[in-house]
Amino acid sequence: MVKQVNWHDFEAKIKDKKIPIFSSLDIRRLFGASKIASDLLLHRYSKKGYITRIKRGLYILLDTSISEFFIASKLYEPSYISLETALSYWGVIPETVYEITSVTPNATRRFETTGKIFSYTKIKKEAFAGYKIEKQGGLGFYIADAEKAFVDLNYMRMIKNQKPLSRFNKQKISTIKTIKYASLFKNPKLTAIITRTLK
Repeated sequence: MVKQVNWHDFEAKIKDKKIPIFSSLDIRRLFGASKIASDLLLHRYSKKGYITRIKRGLYILLDTSISEFFIASKLYEPSYISLETALSYWGVIPETVYEITSVTPNATRRFETTGKIFSYTKIKKEAFAGYKIEKQGGLGFYIADAEKAFVDLNYMRMIKNQKPLSRFNKQKISTIKTIKYASLFKNPKLTAIITRTLK
């Protein structure tokens, strides 16, 4: 089976089916190959430099331009982009953020791939909310509302004994919405910090 799938057919099928990030399971479905054959094929093409492994079991075509935010959403699930990256995206903070920061109800993780750092910070399941789908290059990703990203970041700063975020555009933040999101954490100290910071 591995010998029957040449690179031209492989690349054409991936592009035709519009699968920007693919796994061994995708290859099995596309070509009717066994798991062993699919794994071998991906290993071979990765070794030849035709495809890039972004994480164990996940690959992209070398010449494909994929949104880093889309990659972030697929690297570690469930998760949504938040903290500094989301605040920069919504224009709440002026800085350009080079690390793609997300939150997850699962364990904290960090990946370095495609020349970028993708970090995932654990938050309590009850607070895993306040995000929406946005698109870049036709590909959807999950990202926090500006207010939820603001709360997430200040929560992380609080538990690290750091000062609340001070440099931000208050006009981009709804106080009522922010306090509502803060209540998800069920932490009076956080709510007090948020209320004080937005005065």
